[in-house]
Amino acid sequence: MLKKTTLWLLSVMMLLMMLVAGCGGGEEKKAANDSQKLIVYTSMKESLIKGIVDGFKKANPGIDVDYQSAGAGKLMAKIAAERQSGKILADVIWTSEVPDFYNMKNEGILLNYKSPVEPETVNPFSDYDGSFHAARLGTLGIVINTDKIKTAPTQWSDLMKPDFKDRFGIANPALSGTSYMSVALLEKQFGWKFFEDIKANGGRIGKGSGQVIDDTASGELSAALAVDYITNAKIEKGAHLQLCYPPEMLVVPSPVAIFKDSAKAEAAKKFVDYLLSKEAQTLVAQQGTIPVREDVEIPAKFNLPAPKEALEKSIKIDYIEAIKTKEDTIKKFSDIMQMKQ
Repeated sequence: MLKKTTLWLLSVMMLLMMLVAGCGGGEEKKAANDSQKLIVYTSMKESLIKGIVDGFKKANPGIDVDYQSAGAGKLMAKIAAERQSGKILADVIWTSEVPDFYNMKNEGILLNYKSPVEPETVNPFSDYDGSFHAARLGTLGIVINTDKIKTAPTQWSDLMKPDFKDRFGIANPALSGTSYMSVALLEKQFGWKFFEDIKANGGRIGKGSGQVIDDTASGELSAALAVDYITNAKIEKGAHLQLCYPPEMLVVPSPVAIFKDSAKAEAAKKFVDYLLSKEAQTLVAQQGTIPVREDVEIPAKFNLPAPKEALEKSIKIDYIEAIKTKEDTIKKFSDIMQMKQ
């Protein structure tokens, strides 16, 4: 009897071990599947990145993709923490903070990849070497509340007119990388007197790039320095806004890059190729910002120039110098804008 009981117990134990092993195998399989996903970190808004990811997966059915969308500052902080722990979890990064890409390039964490699609695009980087590619040409202009301002500005100097007295805002460049680039570009073109004159006319420092547009839409401000796609999205929803472009354009490229240590580099290369393709760039143009391809039509309602024209009109800047002088530029701007009149 004891022998039979012992054999029965051994049989049960073996069965349990097989079940546990089977469950463990399932978990390992799930983890393996998760590790096969291409991970993209991006500051692009949901409506843009989702459409591009969906299009990429349709064109590449064997590649699964996941993405995390957040502000560029938050993403860079996340990447720094991941590097500290030993591994960057993302394979691809796509934001609008050009200085971050030069910093990552200098730190040696980007994969050098010259996409075969790149020659079909307009490249704003004179020192292009394959470390990163321009995937969008973001612009900033003067957004006005059309209920408050009846005559649209045509020159940057129009911001000093009475219509804008005490009612013009610029996002804090210490909080917004896009705002920092716009401040750096305007200072390069017009000098610090430009901002001194804006302050003398009651100009204010706002919060984020989206916030100053919201404040203009609500009427708290009459106008602001504004990002194209954020403004155009508000206009699409019925906001009484108009985006105006003076001749000297503020053009801020949105680079995309692959991390050097990515285990899915080949899939990441395909993603970059797709992002630069006509199909993906058409989605970019439909969001109210400038694509990097001349063969993509920009909807007329956005009143945006073609890529080459935008770059010809753009204020030129040395990005390396802009990185070096960032702290001093932000301090000087803040000192001017916070000065008591």
